[in-house]
Amino acid sequence: MYFLVGLIAGYVLLVVVLSFAQRSLLYHPDSTTPEPQQYGLDQMEALRISTEDGVQLYAWLQAPSQPEKPMLISFHGNAGNLGFRAEKVRTYVDAGIGVLMITWRYNAGSGGKPSEPALVIDARAALNFVRDTGVADKQVVVYGESLGSGLAVALAAENHIGAVVLEAPYTTIPDLAQHHYWYVPAKWLVRDRYDSLTHIAEVSSPVMIVHGESDRVVPVKFGRLLFEAAPEPKEAHFIANARHEDLYDHGAAQLVLSFIERHLEHRLEK
Repeated sequence: MYFLVGLIAGYVLLVVVLSFAQRSLLYHPDSTTPEPQQYGLDQMEALRISTEDGVQLYAWLQAPSQPEKPMLISFHGNAGNLGFRAEKVRTYVDAGIGVLMITWRYNAGSGGKPSEPALVIDARAALNFVRDTGVADKQVVVYGESLGSGLAVALAAENHIGAVVLEAPYTTIPDLAQHHYWYVPAKWLVRDRYDSLTHIAEVSSPVMIVHGESDRVVPVKFGRLLFEAAPEPKEAHFIANARHEDLYDHGAAQLVLSFIERHLEHRLEK
């Protein structure tokens, strides 16, 4: 009897600890402020972007090589810094596509605290910054990686932009949390929900999903479910043997470039 009571008490304590620590488990701050020149992106500019609530987001910017070229806004995952994504964006910079990479308010000395509402503000600030440079919404490609896919979907649901690319996306964070923490009622405890499954139905732009079949961080079943819920036009590439962080070793860059060319570049050049 005492053993059973102790077991129940221990389980309740575990649930309480996970509930209070959930944002520490979801967000992983990185204070690094890498310069693009450290990564061979000599033409990119490091800058700060102001949000509506006064946070100064750290970002890298490369203007499009020609006025009619697309502009890609990159939202990265929950950990690491912009330097970790340099090789990904190099492909687009070399193709003459404009690129804005932002890092979230809990990174690079911005001083902000993470939450879903706060990161939505960050995403909106990125789009507003691009608009202020004279880029039209129809030229914008919103690119979301992992956690950033939820912000990309939310932003595209609010705005009629050129296209959306989702790398290793999920349906909702509660769904993903329940998958990893199957032994607790994680789905009911999560505060930052990032409900892409609902928001994707509101997206009016072409959508592309690229996901690794061997992804253990965000299993591919979530990408498949999100793809099924997305309206047309849409396309998906579920890559055999690819994991969460090596999609670009399996040709993802060329898939994305082809998608952008078919859905934006030819239309913008007319």
